[in-house]
Amino acid sequence: MTERYGTKPTIAAGASLLSRCLLILLIAGCARQPTLTHLPPDAVILAFGDSLTYGNGVPPNQSYPAVLAELTGRKVVRSGVPGEVSKDGLKRLDKVLADVKPGLVILCHGGNDVLRRMNPTQTEANLKEMIRRIRAHGAQVALLAVPKIGLFPEAWDYYERIEDEMQVPVEYDILSDLESDATMKSDRVHFNSAGYRKLAEATRAMLQEAGAL
Repeated sequence: MTERYGTKPTIAAGASLLSRCLLILLIAGCARQPTLTHLPPDAVILAFGDSLTYGNGVPPNQSYPAVLAELTGRKVVRSGVPGEVSKDGLKRLDKVLADVKPGLVILCHGGNDVLRRMNPTQTEANLKEMIRRIRAHGAQVALLAVPKIGLFPEAWDYYERIEDEMQVPVEYDILSDLESDATMKSDRVHFNSAGYRKLAEATRAMLQEAGAL
């Protein structure tokens, strides 16, 4: 095709090529976005994780699960264990699922794995197994991406693999943004009430975009 070697395309040909490229990008973007089934008003959401789910730094009614319940009008059960690593979260997950019987689980785990410099390959494997167990209990699942440690935190690469391989909605940016903003934090790691509210708002937006709300 001579166009690749410098032949100037006609305006019509260029417009046609541009239209095809935009269509391909649009289709690819739509295909990549996992979706959730709409939650009925009486559905139970389980927030499962560590200290960020527990709400270290604020009273229980200001934790992100409590604010999420307010924003969504659904019952949200908070199941966060401060200091817990993902392998221990995996061990307790089945009992929590059996007790709560959620329609949807918001999984926010692995932060303590990062702080303890644990193998990210194992964290990825633990998260995938959590997702499999959640689905085996009949619940849907969405993820909050835990960031790497650094001057400009960003989500671990394995979240993209999990999203693509297991078709799980992922909120990539909110934890990275909050961890980079001292005005949103109560200490080096945890958030204040404003930070947890922003976390709940971003979680609600993800669920709305995915179709759960």
